Amino acid sequence: MTIRWTTFESPVGPLLLTADPGGALTSLSVPGQKNGRVVQESWRRDPGPFRDAEEQLAAYFAGELKEFRLEFHAQGTEFRERVWAALDDVPYGATVTYGEIAARAGASRAAVRAVGGAVGANPLLIVRPCHRVIGANGSMTGYAGGLECKTALLTVEGVL
Repeated sequence: MTIRWTTFESPVGPLLLTADPGGALTSLSVPGQKNGRVVQESWRRDPGPFRDAEEQLAAYFAGELKEFRLEFHAQGTEFRERVWAALDDVPYGATVTYGEIAARAGASRAAVRAVGGAVGANPLLIVRPCHRVIGANGSMTGYAGGLECKTALLTVEGVL
């Protein structure tokens, strides 16, 4: 399976986007992302499948887009996919706690650490809004792209 990729210049730095052979977005990584994807020799640079993503990202950063409408495909465990689905339901300009995501994903309060791990494993930063998850006390906590990037994204959305 050939992975296609491109980069997109954004206010938080160059974003790395990957897609499967069918053109579905499989990852979006920010610079310096913990466990972010890195271009491999076997990948093929091809901006073609990313036109919609680039247009929507540009509109998002301009404050004109509140909800991404992209085809994406990210694989994870059943638990991670439930957590990621809960992330998809967090609206633009809102924040939720890890406990709230746990409840939305059908997990117990005791599963908050596991939820944090699933949120941190989200391969689709920005389009799957893990940056909208904050600590129970309202603090800016963990973000694979770094707290500076999280702060920038929440600023774009008018939260900060």
